[in-house]
Amino acid sequence: MFSISEILIIEDNQLNKKIISFWLTKNGFDFMFVSTGEEAVELYENKWFDVVIIDIMLPGISGFETTRQLRKLCNSRYGRQPFIIALTANALDNDRKKCIDSGMDEYMTKPFDFQLLNHILGDHFDIR
Repeated sequence: MFSISEILIIEDNQLNKKIISFWLTKNGFDFMFVSTGEEAVELYENKWFDVVIIDIMLPGISGFETTRQLRKLCNSRYGRQPFIIALTANALDNDRKKCIDSGMDEYMTKPFDFQLLNHILGDHFDIR
């Protein structure tokens, strides 16, 4: 299992940023926020993040398109892929499938379920 060096959160809502930053800080994670998909892609040009938590309803390009662009960029630049977790208020039956089909690894609904996030990260990374 790999450890997590840093997490990128792509979220435009200030309240959601406060909530998730509180939990990540409390649990000892290093993280960074951006508000748009464009900012995330630009940041990944020169910086690696092991995990991306991405809101699918972003201003500008959607979380789906951002995921596609990140996958393409990371494959060519780094030869590896980040673990991408969709974060959405959409909780319909086909929303999870749409996220996974677009290249995301996991799916979470809002409001944040930090027990689920801890479980997801614990299944894929050494987070002791």
